[in-house]
Amino acid sequence: MRIGIDAGGTFTDFVIQHDDGRLESFKLPSNPRNPAAVILAGLPAARKLEIIHGSTVATNALLERKGAPTAFVTTAGFEDLLLIGRQNRPELYNLSPAPRRFLVAAADCHGVKERTHADGSIALSPSPAELARLRRRLKKSGVRSVAVCLLHGWQTPANEQLIADALGDDFFLSISHQIAPEFREYERAATTVVNAYVGPLMDSYLGALGRPVHIMQSSGGLLSAEEARRQPVRTILSGPAGGIIGAVGAAKASGLTHILAFDMGGTSTDVSLSEGAPRMTVEAMVDGLPLRVPMLDIHTVGAGGGSLARIDEGGLLRVGPESAGADPGPACYGAGDRPTVTDAQVVLGRIAADQLAGGSRPIFPDRAAAAVASLGLGLEAGAAGILRVANASMERAIRAVSVERGYDPRQFTLLAFGGGGGLHACEIAASLGIRQVLVPQFAGALSALGMLLADHVRDFAIGVLGQANHAAAFATLAARAPRGGRRERFADVRYAGQSYELTIPWSKDLAADFAAAHEKMYGYAIPGRPIEIVTLRLRVTHAVRPPVLRHPGRSLHAPATRRVWVDGKFRAIPAYSRPQVPAEPTPGPALVLDYGSTTFIPPHWNFHCDEAGALLIAAGR
Repeated sequence: MRIGIDAGGTFTDFVIQHDDGRLESFKLPSNPRNPAAVILAGLPAARKLEIIHGSTVATNALLERKGAPTAFVTTAGFEDLLLIGRQNRPELYNLSPAPRRFLVAAADCHGVKERTHADGSIALSPSPAELARLRRRLKKSGVRSVAVCLLHGWQTPANEQLIADALGDDFFLSISHQIAPEFREYERAATTVVNAYVGPLMDSYLGALGRPVHIMQSSGGLLSAEEARRQPVRTILSGPAGGIIGAVGAAKASGLTHILAFDMGGTSTDVSLSEGAPRMTVEAMVDGLPLRVPMLDIHTVGAGGGSLARIDEGGLLRVGPESAGADPGPACYGAGDRPTVTDAQVVLGRIAADQLAGGSRPIFPDRAAAAVASLGLGLEAGAAGILRVANASMERAIRAVSVERGYDPRQFTLLAFGGGGGLHACEIAASLGIRQVLVPQFAGALSALGMLLADHVRDFAIGVLGQANHAAAFATLAARAPRGGRRERFADVRYAGQSYELTIPWSKDLAADFAAAHEKMYGYAIPGRPIEIVTLRLRVTHAVRPPVLRHPGRSLHAPATRRVWVDGKFRAIPAYSRPQVPAEPTPGPALVLDYGSTTFIPPHWNFHCDEAGALLIAAGR
């Protein structure tokens, strides 16, 4: 038996793959204070149980700045590296930008007298006396973690290793040549510091589970718990990565390749573009911090079911990015009193009192109505306005991964999942000119299903800027990698003089392949201009036997009816369970009610259920 677990902000999702191939899904309310207890409570009593988990522990620790007290050790003279950063201005026209939030205080940044030249030769090594003094200072300061990143340490790691050996087992150590062995000292340092900052929490969390588990990486592959404890920075986008893997697998089961994955959860919405395989990046930014580890290319906005609605100082309706979270949650959950997107859906009749998570989460429509009415916009008008504003935020996110990168969203299918994805998908698709929407089986738990679809993956990298012996470098990577599996080689390539690179598959025609990739990305290529190879990468994949998505079986029972706000008035429309959805295209409006998710099909859209059990919705002619 295999079980995929996605710990979300409101619910923790479980998908079980039985030994006969049958799939089963259920939800438990999340407990942000003790997420391990929820997971242990949901585990079935089975002797042989493979657990695959998408963890938000590292993510939440980073976003909420609740990681371990951390020190930063670098080459003397570069102690302010983290504070200076790249001096980029993310808000160019904001005269009063919010102050940056640093993971390490200035007093905890320490310099060591050492020097490694750009060619990798060591001019000066730290003395044993200085390292002893450093250890005493760190112990006195009370830090739990130490990040070590020396200038040109990616070239020759000897001095970094001396520091690691001197600090011993007194701290959680994060060493840059083990975490991100690539050039660019700020990005390498930031990645190493994030690893140190979230490391002790991830280590404690996995220890509290007390069970052998595999952890979903941000790159969409599985990592052992031991490796996740050493390199938790690779799990920062663990849950969203599971959703993208699940979306690609569900699209494949329905015969689709070009998809815009749209995952609307309780606190945020994640979107990603795929042309048969997930898009990867090694230049991700998370909460203003660069992370130089392989990640799926995911764009996130603060618009989810729990996003709070308010009237701003100028009298405009705003939705998000602030969220009601799991505690107190939307007003309709019974504890909060501020209006959210979920409350707007309840007011408009799209979510019923006994519907959420199969009725396990009670809904209080009167509380939702009172919260929405407090905006002073009128009940139904205010609820509809909340949805329009939320849709606009999510539409911009989809444009960011498509239009802004040269892709026409009309050539893709919008694949909607998460608890609220199906409620918004058709309206967002209409705004973008997308004519087909897919809502797969287990849409409310697709991230957990993605855990079961993911392969075991290890990624290795080595900086080679200025080096010519690439065969030797690949041999070094191969020696680090586990045996067996499918091996793929990549290179980070740029034109000479450029500042940033494109990652492309390694081939004999590398220059031509790079030129084609450059033209696709930026709209031009420079024939004859020399290229530089900056980093070589090796990915080792051990495939799993994934579950097969099948139709859940058709029901002959007629659908119920629901009073729902449609086109400015309440109408009685059919409300189907997924087995009741016809095999032939049927016109909307309608609701499709699944355990954990709901889909709203507006007028002028047709829908049916395909052989993979997915709900396929097409715009009418």
